[in-house]
Amino acid sequence: MSKPKPHRKFILLIGLVPKGNVATYGQIAKLAGCPGHSRQVVWTLHSSSRKRRLPWHRVINSKGRIGLAGAAFERQKSLLQKEGIVFDENDRIDLKAFSWAPKIRPLKTKLRELLADEAST
Repeated sequence: MSKPKPHRKFILLIGLVPKGNVATYGQIAKLAGCPGHSRQVVWTLHSSSRKRRLPWHRVINSKGRIGLAGAAFERQKSLLQKEGIVFDENDRIDLKAFSWAPKIRPLKTKLRELLADEAST
């Protein structure tokens, strides 16, 4: 079996971020084995969110902020608030309170299973 491309891992990981939690672009990159590639996560979100129905709104920057502006910012904030995410007066999310903290070993097992399922279809 060939090694999966990083964006495939990003897509699968983003899909695993549960309601009521957020992940950072850098966190997704690191969990995928690509530390320092947060911009690739941004690109993956931009190019794949709609067609793959990803919970794009659960991925934010490392400062606990939404990286969008205008109507897109308001939409993402609204979606997160509907899931119970709280913003402070500066529109920041407390990452200690709302950050996704998966157990690494089960997460890696789940990721391998998803990649194997994908390869067999």
